Amino acid sequence: MPRFAANLTMMYNEYAFPDRFAAAARDGFAAVEYLFPYDFSAQELKARLDANGLVQALFNAPPGDWAAGERGLASLPGREEAFARGVDRALEYAAVLGNDKIHVMAGLAGPGDDRARHRDTYLSNLALAADRARSAGITILIEPINTRDMPGYFLIRQDDAQAICREIGAPNLKVQFDCYHCQIVEGDLATKLERDIAGIGHIQIAGVPERHEPDIGELNYPYLFSLIDALGYDGWIGCEYRPRAGTSEGLGWFAPYKR
Repeated sequence: MPRFAANLTMMYNEYAFPDRFAAAARDGFAAVEYLFPYDFSAQELKARLDANGLVQALFNAPPGDWAAGERGLASLPGREEAFARGVDRALEYAAVLGNDKIHVMAGLAGPGDDRARHRDTYLSNLALAADRARSAGITILIEPINTRDMPGYFLIRQDDAQAICREIGAPNLKVQFDCYHCQIVEGDLATKLERDIAGIGHIQIAGVPERHEPDIGELNYPYLFSLIDALGYDGWIGCEYRPRAGTSEGLGWFAPYKR
């Protein structure tokens, strides 16, 4: 049976962030994920996890200057030192929170940028991140993101992401398969899951096209959940969607999967 992690960045916005852990636990989630933990101490977040019997499934490494528009550093020439510092900081948090997966964002590339140089930087930085994470038993994830939500994002296709992981060859470097992003860019999700499952380290879901609950929109998630089970995926599935109204009120789809 699929195991779901509530994404506390998008879900439970009715509450202050520290109170979202308890809200997710009350609704039957056994795990949580979110974009960034760095506004809080790792110890404070760990206390919230423990108090509510929750597992930390995932968070992102620092993305650079988010307020200024940066969306990751991994492919940005000239930002290698900042990327390495961010990986170290993320590993420090993971050591406390207990998650064994960290997503590193690729960053943006403009139409006039040298994409080959971006790719070389990306591969070098990912190899460094995977090497630093290996001794801690942590898998580094890369995620194709659609350019409708994030114009200019460097990595948008599943086959490109898988090829990058194969080229680097690190056993702890895998792809984060977000069904929402993949459907918008490529479609044909079932075939891509079957093709790439060995290289997929984390899965996320949302309704398409509006990124609401997974029972709203054009994707047949019950079919995909059955397929994911049949393919032997036993990791967490992150619920990275924006509830259409109240979070708890929109969890009818989740009832069969509660812990």
